[in-house]
Amino acid sequence: MQNNFLTLQIQEMDKIIDKKESKALLKMLEESERVVLTCHVRPDGDAIGSTLGLYHLLKSMGKEATVIVPDKAPQNLSFLPGFKEIAVFTSHKDFCEKTVEKANLIICCDFNIPSRQDDLAPLIQNANCRKVLIDHHTEPEKFTDLIFSFPRMSSTCELVFRIIASMGLYDKVDKDCATCLLTGIITDTRNFTVNINYPDIYDILMRLLKKGVDKDRIIKEALNTRTLSSLKLEAYALSNKMEIFPEHKCALITLTKEELKKYSYEKGDTEGLVNRPLEVRGMVYSIFMREDPDCIKVSTRSCNDFPVSEICKKLYNGGGHIQAAGGEFHGTLEECREIFLSNINKFDKYLK
Repeated sequence: MQNNFLTLQIQEMDKIIDKKESKALLKMLEESERVVLTCHVRPDGDAIGSTLGLYHLLKSMGKEATVIVPDKAPQNLSFLPGFKEIAVFTSHKDFCEKTVEKANLIICCDFNIPSRQDDLAPLIQNANCRKVLIDHHTEPEKFTDLIFSFPRMSSTCELVFRIIASMGLYDKVDKDCATCLLTGIITDTRNFTVNINYPDIYDILMRLLKKGVDKDRIIKEALNTRTLSSLKLEAYALSNKMEIFPEHKCALITLTKEELKKYSYEKGDTEGLVNRPLEVRGMVYSIFMREDPDCIKVSTRSCNDFPVSEICKKLYNGGGHIQAAGGEFHGTLEECREIFLSNINKFDKYLK
């Protein structure tokens, strides 16, 4: 009785996924012995969670799977099972090239256009094998043979779980796979507080917990653990660099290369900083600009359905979700800041 009830609930969860497409993916997996899983540059919890989640699923199916990322993932994700097996293109270029050359199938997770992979993009795009895209960002380019694109999904990890259920492979999900998938869901929803459009995501949570996942540990490691220097950097940014524009219900934070160096900045240290101004009463959206070696990285977050994706699309050649988007600017940090301030009035029409 309980197993029948479980099967019924799993079937209900996968209604969003086209059965023909999930069967096509299953056939690809069954026919492929060597599979490469890859994601976007500066990988976050959802990118690493979805690739590693599929990595463990494929291992349970007896496949040879390899996760290849454009650059290093943040250390706060190092607790994830399989993290040490990830191949970093910037560090192990020869290995990555040989692995992609031998691959029968490449699954691209959590990015919608090839350029999101930076220097890894040509290797993946020129690979002579079938490719699949699994993503939850808007306006994906058609660069794969099969596309699973659902912008209303909270995360790519939620989408991966639904695809697994649709393929009838839920029983192949072990604790390691479930841990990785739940990490992506937790990080992209800020522990189930934003980006949730389908209420049965809580059923997915329950199914992942039944696999033995330690949810409290995921929250502690992925969301609430950091270095002392990163904590000091955030304190400095909030107390010295945050600008509030009450009439626009907006906050802006900028950090220069010198400021980052002063606080021993490492990849991932500013993760979540853009969310903090939204804790201020009355704030609707927040923008964070970070001076990286090759560009100004722009991150935006919002509440009340304010479309920060429009800001990133129109000003910074970027995009993303309505309430979480990003972009890049090639110029000085001050120029990047001034472009936003000179256009800020244009976005007041979206305020409720």
